[in-house]
Amino acid sequence: MSLFAIQKEPIDVSAAIDSVRAERFGGLDVFLGVVRSQNEGREVTLLEYEAYGSMAQKQLERIARGIQEELGDVALSAVHRIGALEVGDTAVVCVAGAAHRDEAFRACRMLIDRIKAEVPVWKREHGPDGPYWVGWLDARCHGDEHHAGHHHEDEKALTR
Repeated sequence: MSLFAIQKEPIDVSAAIDSVRAERFGGLDVFLGVVRSQNEGREVTLLEYEAYGSMAQKQLERIARGIQEELGDVALSAVHRIGALEVGDTAVVCVAGAAHRDEAFRACRMLIDRIKAEVPVWKREHGPDGPYWVGWLDARCHGDEHHAGHHHEDEKALTR
């Protein structure tokens, strides 16, 4: 029984691993995304994750079904934490079980890559210069030609 969740509580990594265990699987691969103390040369003191919970959970499940359709007999679990996380906290766990290690590695990598690209979870980093959203671009601007003649207030913070 696979496990897919978006939650505020700390992640139980053992429960995620146990949810994909099966006697037919000889390979289990685990990826942990952990809050680090710096990003792109800037100190990070805290991360806040926000998500559209029900949509994010459905997206996790949809991604897993797609990977299973592509790879065959693999079991997947993914749990993403939301809320305020400190340096060292686990933000996401992805687990893949498969008959062999290569399939497990491949499935786990596909899972985290697709989660990062497709699941509606937003990250706000905090550091000495204050908080800023990661990967957020000002929606008023489309393309480089828009910025040729002007700059937005606090543009550096808007594009982080």
